[in-house]
Amino acid sequence: MTGPTRPTAQLAPPTGMPSVDPFGQPGYGPHFGHNAPVRPAPTPAGAALPVPVRPVVPQTPYPDLSTSSLLRQVKPAPTQGWRRWVYLGTGKLVNLGEGAAGEHHSNLIAHVNKPLAGCHTIAVLSLKGGVGKTTITATLGATFASIRGDRVVAVDANPDRGTLSQKAALETPATVRDLIAGAADIARYSDVRRYTSQGPSRLELLASEADPAVSEAFSDADYTQVLEVLERYYSLVLTDCGTGLMHSAMSAVLANADTLIIVSSGSVDGARSASATLDWLDAHGHEELVRNAVTVINAVRPRSRKVDLQKVVDHFSRRCRAVRLVPFDPHLEEGAEIDLQRLRPQTREALIELAAVVADGFSSN
Repeated sequence: MTGPTRPTAQLAPPTGMPSVDPFGQPGYGPHFGHNAPVRPAPTPAGAALPVPVRPVVPQTPYPDLSTSSLLRQVKPAPTQGWRRWVYLGTGKLVNLGEGAAGEHHSNLIAHVNKPLAGCHTIAVLSLKGGVGKTTITATLGATFASIRGDRVVAVDANPDRGTLSQKAALETPATVRDLIAGAADIARYSDVRRYTSQGPSRLELLASEADPAVSEAFSDADYTQVLEVLERYYSLVLTDCGTGLMHSAMSAVLANADTLIIVSSGSVDGARSASATLDWLDAHGHEELVRNAVTVINAVRPRSRKVDLQKVVDHFSRRCRAVRLVPFDPHLEEGAEIDLQRLRPQTREALIELAAVVADGFSSN
């Protein structure tokens, strides 16, 4: 006698092994922590298939696991002043944080590190020689290079035996003329690097020709060709110009400059020459460059009261975007290779302030 047939659909699989239904779906049930799936109803013939809806995922799916909620906020260690002495003297146990001067310094560094799209060109010029134009070019470039992570190069475009190459130890005898001659073979940064010398700050220098007869022939087309090469591999290009505004290359320098730096001394004739430079630029269609220019009053001696510097600053403040003073420094007076570590603290800070105000003009688009 045949017994009743047991329904096989109710047989449970062995523990730990999911069953498989006729549609190829894994087994679900209370044992596996899931509800049984419902087989979708068949789509009528000719009906459009439903479009699956993508689930909306929140931008911050785990707000309770954010860095700010999981990690204890650490106060930045002081970088200068008596607060740093306390911090180091207590084995870094007592951290009072930055003071007002330290916060100001940190803000300046943040400005210098402003993101930059493409290449920014800076022309440094003055009608009067001996005011420290080349020194400002080298120290400003070194300040940028030591703080920022991108490449910075300074070009000597002075036709009268420029001295920019004396501000760093030479690694190559190559000059701008050699770069122009080999421009067609430059395909990567290492190719350009053969023509430049690099100092401890990471600033690279491209020297001018030592022979005045050859350097005088440095034309606007030559400068444009040099700049086209450098713009491909450097984020900042500083040009140390000659004192002659009518020199052949100056038209190309001014046409390609994003920021103009006018260098003056703290003397009466230095200020007059710098103002005359702005007059000439205004008269020759460079009004926008003048409005966006930065005037640097260089080698200011704190105890000198013969010239009313505040009136000089006021004069250039009305004509330019900003005015900055760089104090006299014995290391810069040497006129030799520049090492930022040998500068007085106030000189370093003044150069960082200058770099910050120049960086305010960077385009990030």
